[in-house]
Amino acid sequence: MEMDYYLEKRMEKYDKWVAEGKILSPSKIIPSPESVTNLQWVLPTNQVLEILRNSRSFALTDCDCRTRYKNCDKPVEICLLLNDVADIMVQKEKARYIDLDEAVEKIELANKHGLVHLTLYHPQHHISALCSCCECCCHDIQIMKKFERPDYIAHSDYIAEIDNSSCINCGSCKERCIFDAYEKKDIITYKSEKCYGCGVCLTTCPTQSISLKLRVNEK
Repeated sequence: MEMDYYLEKRMEKYDKWVAEGKILSPSKIIPSPESVTNLQWVLPTNQVLEILRNSRSFALTDCDCRTRYKNCDKPVEICLLLNDVADIMVQKEKARYIDLDEAVEKIELANKHGLVHLTLYHPQHHISALCSCCECCCHDIQIMKKFERPDYIAHSDYIAEIDNSSCINCGSCKERCIFDAYEKKDIITYKSEKCYGCGVCLTTCPTQSISLKLRVNEK
């Protein structure tokens, strides 16, 4: 594996923060809002749109990862900053304030491109940023895969569930899943232990055979 000193330094910094108790995990999955809209028992704090609606202010900035790596043509100006962090970055002219309508447009754009929502994770801390990430550029996802660190990203409070009776084995879920939870040979095989609950797979399922459910007996 080719050495990437940027990723190694990033991993070293985050491991230090975890050891010091500043964060529990470098990132936590935030489900795509399209994937949890119809779930009556969804926890509001885990929905991207609810997080935005409960924020005092928010700003838009470029994705640092795609700006650095340039490994794909996914949207760059798509990362959302919240409240105090938004104010600080706007003052530094590194972000611009946007209204809720534009923020919603960016979230919908992220879903269209199959981007996964991540945020620095500590349950006692306020969320300060919502990133929309791809596997080819995101430093956290790269570290998770290249260094075999499944602990590096905390799954959401949800997990995908497939209705095999209506699944037509089209493979759209496999194409969308960056966590390799789906395999396709003759039929789709779903490995629930690899699901991080991002909801990206179900938003393009043509038969609506995938849904999200709350994880049971997991933290």
